[in-house]
Amino acid sequence: MPDQHSSLRHEIAAAAARFIADGGLDYASAKRKAAQEVCGGHAPRGMLPDNDEVDDALREHLDLFDEDHAARVQALRRTALTLMSQLQAFSPLVTGAAWKGVAAEHVPLHLQLFPDNPKEVDYWLLERGIDFEVDTIAHLHGRGEATVLGLIWEGTPVMLSLYDPDDRRGALREGARGAPRGDRDALLKRIEADA
Repeated sequence: MPDQHSSLRHEIAAAAARFIADGGLDYASAKRKAAQEVCGGHAPRGMLPDNDEVDDALREHLDLFDEDHAARVQALRRTALTLMSQLQAFSPLVTGAAWKGVAAEHVPLHLQLFPDNPKEVDYWLLERGIDFEVDTIAHLHGRGEATVLGLIWEGTPVMLSLYDPDDRRGALREGARGAPRGDRDALLKRIEADA
């Protein structure tokens, strides 16, 4: 039975990866749609893959069907390095596609910032004539929501999530797959390892 469950989770993850890569769906929507496709409705309890499993399936899908994937990851990471240098005063961390090395087409660069005052980031952007939209996302520590600024930086869509300086504590704590984010030096190490 465990093999059957594992096979079903893998099949749902592969379908979700396809919906993310080809349709631009977010992870939650892609998993729901994949469960409907694979199971003819909702997946049995505990059968939905976690985001790490979807990441693995997405990496496999992109490596097989997207010849531009590696170049896209490199470009996203180079942009991250440049922007993180510019935003150094706000203690930036990179997360998401650039950090994981899994970048579907049109995926945004996601940086997490820890300013003393969130308005400082607004002023920084306004001083440079950069338009941005304001929204919210789930807080990185799972408590409530955080403000996120959406913008275009040198042709790349960017999300800047804003947190309190105290939220940076524990942000680099490693889980089963390592830390879900990293600073500029850690990103440089990943780039060097992939070279």
